[in-house]
Amino acid sequence: MNSPDFSELLQCMATEGRQSPGLHTWMAQLPEQLKKALDTQRYPEFVGWWKRIEKLPLINQSQHWLDCAEVGATEGVLEQGEPLSDNQQRMIRGLLQDLMPWRKGPFQLHGTHIDTEWRSDFKWNRLAPHLSDLRDRKVLDVGGGSGYHAWRIAGAGARFILCIDPSPRYFAQFEAVRKLMGATSLDGKPRPAVFHLPLGIEDVPAQIEAFDTVLSMGVLYHRRSPIDHLLELKDCLRPGGELVLETLVVPGDVHQCLMPEDRYAAMGNVWFLPSVALLELWLRRSGFTNIRCVDLNQTSTDEQRATQWMTFMSLADFLDPDNPTLTREGYPAPLRAIMLADKPGSVGNN
Repeated sequence: MNSPDFSELLQCMATEGRQSPGLHTWMAQLPEQLKKALDTQRYPEFVGWWKRIEKLPLINQSQHWLDCAEVGATEGVLEQGEPLSDNQQRMIRGLLQDLMPWRKGPFQLHGTHIDTEWRSDFKWNRLAPHLSDLRDRKVLDVGGGSGYHAWRIAGAGARFILCIDPSPRYFAQFEAVRKLMGATSLDGKPRPAVFHLPLGIEDVPAQIEAFDTVLSMGVLYHRRSPIDHLLELKDCLRPGGELVLETLVVPGDVHQCLMPEDRYAAMGNVWFLPSVALLELWLRRSGFTNIRCVDLNQTSTDEQRATQWMTFMSLADFLDPDNPTLTREGYPAPLRAIMLADKPGSVGNN
């Protein structure tokens, strides 16, 4: 098995680091971080996943689709100038199936429709109208899974997008999508500068201040210390940068917060579900300004469900069968808020 190649990412980080020196600091730490993150003794299954990625056809050009619900690539052309054959398309489908379960998407890759557990395009459609202009921005997507939203951010014109998530499976899924995008689009434009690191927010150097926009979607309620997470996110932002925070909330006033006794909607790693008012207070106490809730949405079984690409239990199984406004543990059913906030200061030229 060949090791994953991070050279293109490192080159981009070196270039972007001219105006964001914190990226150079991180580059020096990456070799040791990645050695631990992809340790095959700790994650032996990664060897099989990576072998499947190596078997995917090496595509030179393809039609990129980044500004639509199904992110992906079509009309693939091999290095020799030949189009993908039917056999190669069937092989792609089989290799992608070997990387299941696919949770965030959907994707459309050379004839293979990956119907993921989450219709992540629903969340993007709720968020996108409220975002600052992403053109030419550096963006960090924290806990971004297999990278669906990172590709949508590229479609909105961002210059450099880095998705981080500590799951080796998500990293493998992202790399499969990236390889199938091809080196360039059919009109000769290079593949967007979208990258993934199998790391968590704790691996990002303190006070890096390198990104114009930072996203943390579906992460806060998994953190034992939510305030520390907000401070880590603020450290990642340049002065004047924008935070996008999406998390589970509960109805109520500034004093309302739910801490599950054990599980919440069958999830064992859920700690704090604040009200929107309390979440705003957390953000203010963490030093953010211009805080606003731009969306409040009850998660539906149209948005999160089991599919052929994620065959385990999903949201419908986690709700009270007699009262879908409650989880099966008796807590309020999943309600998600999207918050935007700014780090004080001026972004300046980047």
